[in-house]
Amino acid sequence: MNRNPLILVIEDDPAIRRFLKTGLEAQGYRFEQAGSGDTGIALIFSLQPDVVLLDLGLPDMEGSQVIQEVRVKTDVPILVLSARDQEKEKIQALELGADDYITKPFGIGELLARIKVSLRHRLDSEQVLPQVAFGNLKLDISARRVFLDQEEVHLTPLEYKLLLILTQHPGKILTHSFLLEKVWGNLSNEQSHYVRIYMASLRKKLEKDPTAPRFIFTETGVGYRFFE
Repeated sequence: MNRNPLILVIEDDPAIRRFLKTGLEAQGYRFEQAGSGDTGIALIFSLQPDVVLLDLGLPDMEGSQVIQEVRVKTDVPILVLSARDQEKEKIQALELGADDYITKPFGIGELLARIKVSLRHRLDSEQVLPQVAFGNLKLDISARRVFLDQEEVHLTPLEYKLLLILTQHPGKILTHSFLLEKVWGNLSNEQSHYVRIYMASLRKKLEKDPTAPRFIFTETGVGYRFFE
């Protein structure tokens, strides 16, 4: 029998844990909690939750250390919940392996939406699909062809590779350095302008109004996010 998804919250503030417990259980999620990094890591490996909500400022260690230790053994979605809003903090967490970064304070509606995206992405990643569709955008992966409103969109090899990487991580913030490594391989962060140039070109071909995107959103100073 299928169980409702289990959410593990690693957060040292009891008030925030209570707030999350009430909101998540009201939506049918199962809930577990930890007030420290060590306890949280142990629960991740023993309970195998479906999503982890992680605070960066824990009493015994930095949340970034939790991400590092967990990523050695599992790809469980990790959503960082933090009052730290500096770009360097976000980039570090994402590059260590966090799937998303939500700045406190946040609304329960936004959090629930991010959790649903993470759960869907994990399910999709376990399946190898020859074709994927996001609204009126369709990728025929086996044929390396892209269609928008049933009309084929002609992409360069690099544009296609960039789009494929984006669609493989829907809803997840992808940093400039991550995209640079995945698409171009051995280029350094100093050449991140390649990402911006090709992203602008891709938007012109896929977005009816590139200034009001439907699919590809900019996370200022950090990277990009693909929305379904």
